[in-house]
Amino acid sequence: MFDEPHTKRKVQILKDHPEIQELYGYDTNTVWITLATVCVQMTLAYIFGRILTDWNWTMVIVAYTVGGSFSTQIGIIFHEFTHNLCAATTLQNRWVGNVANIPLLVPLAQSFRRYHLEHHTYQGVYGYDPDLPLEWELRLIGNDPIKKFLWLIIYGVMYIGRGLAQQKQLSRWELYNWAWSVACDVAIYKFCGLRGIIYLVISVLLGFGLHPGAAHFIQEHYTFRDGQETYSYYGSGNYFWLNIGYHNEHHDFPLVPWTKLPDVKRIAPEYYDGLAYHTSWCAVLYMFITSSLLAPQSRVVRTLDAHRYARKNLKVPTTEQIKELEPTKAEFVTRLKLAADMAMEKSRARKIARIE
Repeated sequence: MFDEPHTKRKVQILKDHPEIQELYGYDTNTVWITLATVCVQMTLAYIFGRILTDWNWTMVIVAYTVGGSFSTQIGIIFHEFTHNLCAATTLQNRWVGNVANIPLLVPLAQSFRRYHLEHHTYQGVYGYDPDLPLEWELRLIGNDPIKKFLWLIIYGVMYIGRGLAQQKQLSRWELYNWAWSVACDVAIYKFCGLRGIIYLVISVLLGFGLHPGAAHFIQEHYTFRDGQETYSYYGSGNYFWLNIGYHNEHHDFPLVPWTKLPDVKRIAPEYYDGLAYHTSWCAVLYMFITSSLLAPQSRVVRTLDAHRYARKNLKVPTTEQIKELEPTKAEFVTRLKLAADMAMEKSRARKIARIE
């Protein structure tokens, strides 16, 4: 396995559909969504911190259903500002990220930007892609359903830990992010009290854990079909979570804002309709936990040398060559499906044998 598929597919698509470049740009609607999201979370923190001070279980339920949903939406806003898709300048985008960071309490925006851009540059490259699980995660979790369930609950914490594991010195903007977050946290404590802080903490932990809005972390690059590295999600969750499900389209064209990602698929359906995709984030979580074929190690991984070789020797086939390979591709996919079905049957047989 040499390089990720997106660079090559982008070149192919632009040959056939150069009009996709007209979708490049930014969408300031994300700024208004950011302000609304922060206001909702701050209002709820004040309500539970200063007014409904004895509504403990109600606070937890709201923190999961509402606060968790908005917390994961903030993570998606981070994703947009990282690619400068919220405003005209990099400085403006960075401050959109800082404002969105307020309800998360921990300074994450600028670190996310740094490491997410590395993920795009080194997708699947061992030791360089911060999205890949660490070695100790693979050894500890293995393929145990209970451990996978617990791992998903703390996935947000693990995501941060992977960045810290790279032991890189904080950048100037990460230091600004720290100062900004500390000042905002002090203000939140003053106006919302300790319970307000607790509401926000619960929202973050539950939202980035076993929550439908966080399932895209599993949906995006865990290999549900052998040989396919990236997966999109085409379900109703895209309406609230800013089309984050259109992940193949995003990796192919990271300069297209979330509002126009569906247009990429509409313009070039021949490049996306044949790819496996998801329609339910809840099903993604269920399959990941219960299937013996899925685990933290279910990722396409390559070496840095292989990555560099592929980039240096990038070759894009012509449309005619692609058409000639279609029968071979179809046969290969059929064999993969048969192999997957056989593996599933063997897994079921082993489970039945253990029960008996």
